[in-house]
Amino acid sequence: MTERFDPATADTRWQRVWDERQCFAADDASPKPRSYVLEMFPYPSGRIHIGHVRNYTMGDVLARYKRMTGHEVLHPMGWDAFGMPAENAAMEKGVHPGGWTRENIANMKAQLKRLGFALDWSRELATCEPEYYGHEQALFLDLYEAGLVYRKESSVNWDPVDQTVLANEQVIDGRGWRSGALVEKRKLSQWFLKITDFAEELLEGVQSLENWPDKVKLMQENWIGKSRGLQFRFKPINFADEIEVYSTRPDTIFGASFVAVAAEHHVAQAIAANSPEAQAFIELCKQGGTTAAELETAEKLGFDTGLKVRHPFTGADLPVWIANFVLMDYGTGAVMGVPGHDQRDFEFSTKFGLPIVRVVAADPADADKPFGGEAEAGDGVLVNSDFLTGMSVADAKAAVIGRAESEGWGEGKTVWRLRDWGVSRQRYWGTPIPFIHCEACGVVPVPKDQLPVVLPEDVDFQTPGNPLVRHPTWKHVDCPDCGKPAVRETDTLDTFVDSSWYFLRFASQPGDKPFDREAIAKWLPVEQYIGGIEHAILHLLYARFWTRALARIGKIEVKEPFASLFTQGMVTHETYFRIDDANGQPVYFSPAEIERGGESAKLLADGAPVEIGRVIKMSKSKKNVVDPDAIVATYGADAIRWFMLSDSPPERDLPWSEAGIEGCARFVQRLWRLFAQFDANATGEDKAIDRKRDQTVALVAEDIEALSFNKAVARIYELTSAVEKAQPSASRSAAIRTLLLLVAPMMPHLAEEAWGTIGGEDLVSLAAWPAVDPTLLVEDEVTIAVQVKGKLRDTLTVAKGTSREELEALALASDKVQRALDGAEIRKVIVVPDRLVNLVA
Repeated sequence: MTERFDPATADTRWQRVWDERQCFAADDASPKPRSYVLEMFPYPSGRIHIGHVRNYTMGDVLARYKRMTGHEVLHPMGWDAFGMPAENAAMEKGVHPGGWTRENIANMKAQLKRLGFALDWSRELATCEPEYYGHEQALFLDLYEAGLVYRKESSVNWDPVDQTVLANEQVIDGRGWRSGALVEKRKLSQWFLKITDFAEELLEGVQSLENWPDKVKLMQENWIGKSRGLQFRFKPINFADEIEVYSTRPDTIFGASFVAVAAEHHVAQAIAANSPEAQAFIELCKQGGTTAAELETAEKLGFDTGLKVRHPFTGADLPVWIANFVLMDYGTGAVMGVPGHDQRDFEFSTKFGLPIVRVVAADPADADKPFGGEAEAGDGVLVNSDFLTGMSVADAKAAVIGRAESEGWGEGKTVWRLRDWGVSRQRYWGTPIPFIHCEACGVVPVPKDQLPVVLPEDVDFQTPGNPLVRHPTWKHVDCPDCGKPAVRETDTLDTFVDSSWYFLRFASQPGDKPFDREAIAKWLPVEQYIGGIEHAILHLLYARFWTRALARIGKIEVKEPFASLFTQGMVTHETYFRIDDANGQPVYFSPAEIERGGESAKLLADGAPVEIGRVIKMSKSKKNVVDPDAIVATYGADAIRWFMLSDSPPERDLPWSEAGIEGCARFVQRLWRLFAQFDANATGEDKAIDRKRDQTVALVAEDIEALSFNKAVARIYELTSAVEKAQPSASRSAAIRTLLLLVAPMMPHLAEEAWGTIGGEDLVSLAAWPAVDPTLLVEDEVTIAVQVKGKLRDTLTVAKGTSREELEALALASDKVQRALDGAEIRKVIVVPDRLVNLVA
């Protein structure tokens, strides 16, 4: 072996060998037990970032370990390749989204290969390729035939300049994020998936996800949002129509001080027909958001209609307002305003001077306590509420529902926060929705033998709006039913659809259908899914829905796609900046531009100091990012992999430090020197090393299975130190060989390079996990603490189970104990077997 391990040559050599021999290709016909390990696939932005490296290193270690323990492993990689960034690049750089995306994929694939991940590249997929999205179109049609896809008018954010629908995240201060134009609310015909049909089973299914983080399960439960409430009608006083509302808190009905309706509500429209002021307010509402979540933080706006309704219990007149925080698509399009116990209502009432009454209090003595600066939505007892006063919230809810039902003005109803999933997107770079619009036949599905409906290549991004709408030929087709001229659907699918079934396509890739049912049954559910907490709701919920929907229509048998879920922490880095004198704003610098020394830092370009900011998640805007390629070039792939597994528990954030990666690189060389000391001809036994070796093997296996990689790393450090200190023997050489196998999933290049030199056969990537002797896992020696007058004076190493009499005799024979006694009479001896001898003098 050479004196130093050279990652620059070893990394590429072994990566080439793994590729040539297809070491990590999963065999569908294998009789071995199966293990499907999957990290959430990346968007091809152009560069792999350090967060990706941490995520994929964790999955890679588990996949390599599973292969070593006799499993047939599926560990694939692909690309979540549709979406707005590619269209933005097309508009800003004059490139085609497809070319931009595929170039990025090539760059990122090369980066992943340089890190030595044990991926089955034979199953690589990109969602932007027709061979993927054509099958997605077929599945969409299957769901349509099953009644789980429909089309209806829905409110959307419309950018009048870019001529496109915007997601709520793309509306900033009421304006389009790209154009800066005031966004309008519009009604457009949109495609929807009936996820609400699965609300109950999706909620119940959460309880079966035993190996998911509790916080993720709670987030899913809250998003689905099952609640029992009251749907009832307010009687009008000075107009004709009743106003129907739904409340999850009917217990607070005595705190109602107004009723608010959405701008699209029929009452609002009737008022606007005769009131220019009301019409102007409704137009203003159209510039707001389209989801309840977005309106939580928006300024509350209202228009007093002058209409009144009667409170069902008190008979009081309640004013009717048009309000911008009420959405027609949620509930009935009207709400009962209870400002004391709902924050939106509180902000609205505070702004417009409406009464705020406390009807729930933690302590009945607080019935008349004034409110602070916000509503109080917590539990308690009813106050200021007539016949409800003194009841618990639950009892009061039941009482109000009971009265409403008996008196005929309302009924108890279970509702869900979950809404059907709107999947229409008015953009080019997505999966074309496979339908045709015919004046004679209506909306007609594309025949499956005409799939895929492929995106046209010759598109123009110079004009705002969806290029598919204005394409001269693509959308013009004959109706498949009547043969008359018709037009294609020009909306494309939400990219969350693409990522809702990709794990199925990884497991089975026939050419003539999305997947093979029998193959799915063999590989699914995914044994271990790894990804960021930011996907805890939408992606995971949509993937669960698609899996259940495909099971309902008989395509697959599995109902939950991911048996275990792990959400890793972020990789963080300190920030560096100077304050711009002109505008007082920070100007950030990247770590590569900085020279760090002690507690200070300076800019390499001018040698002048810079401020050291907080340690935060790596971010392009703050420039505190580290390029994985530069780290691999300097330290090698194994050093960066080892750093990703060290120190921090994997569910917590990992602070990046130059000193940390340098320490990992030194440990790589330390192992290399230790592996060079392997001696196949060594003789002699070292029972302590044998025991330490096998105990470490067992514990590291447990740690990897539990994804406690930092613990596994710590145990490997301990074994390394123990082996270094041990005298040459056959036991020591056996421990060196075992140590090499233990680090093989984590430092695969180093392990391959050393494997042949210690006599290992074939590749270490194909080797078995080291076996253990069960008898060595049981400690047969224990350490006994010997105390005199309650103070520790000596320790004894004895055989486990040594008798009380012998322990006492050994303790009294100790020179240290005799010096501590100093001739004093022993009045009592306390012996705790295998633990303690206490001499009371």
